[in-house]
Amino acid sequence: MEVQLGEYIFNLEIEKKNNKNVYFRFKDNNTLYVTCNRFISTKEVLKLIKQNEKSLLKMYKSYQIREENNKGFNYLGESYTIVYDESFKELKIEDNMVYVKNEKELNKWLKRECERIFQERIKLILNNFSNIPPFKLRIRKMKTRWGVNNVTKKIITLNSELIKKDITLIDYVIIHELCHFYEANHSKKFWLEVEKRYPYYKLARKRLRVE
Repeated sequence: MEVQLGEYIFNLEIEKKNNKNVYFRFKDNNTLYVTCNRFISTKEVLKLIKQNEKSLLKMYKSYQIREENNKGFNYLGESYTIVYDESFKELKIEDNMVYVKNEKELNKWLKRECERIFQERIKLILNNFSNIPPFKLRIRKMKTRWGVNNVTKKIITLNSELIKKDITLIDYVIIHELCHFYEANHSKKFWLEVEKRYPYYKLARKRLRVE
């Protein structure tokens, strides 16, 4: 069955359950997916679609923007296609697909992954350092920096966008920031400290600028 909203024609899929409310969402292949109570007729669903035409068109615009943004979804250097579906109970990765309930759940998962992976890499990398003072890790999205070390306050901040890069680049940024405990600036001595632990740092810097 097809339904028209404004200038768009959508495939219409109706799933009847025991829920009290009616739910609308857009899926791939220009499909409007409706979940409603099993006692609601198709005629009533069509009437509700017509009554909510403006809201549904706004929802579709948001869906298009989200889909466009998610075409290039990356995680640890690999590219994935995201499939949103409210029926998914937990996030699952299979082949090059990420199956997740919604964008909110995806962002919560990414936040947990940032914390887990960054902490794991720091713990491992610290084995190559000595006399590093206890410090606090902060994670947030930054526009111009991959990492920052506030040597005075002993706080290292890592850009949450690093989770999109492969592990070797994450390691480089962590090593870079830890080396600032030895040299606060970017002097020759600083880069020698970095090179001891990451010989190909110049390549990593280039990749982070380009990718």
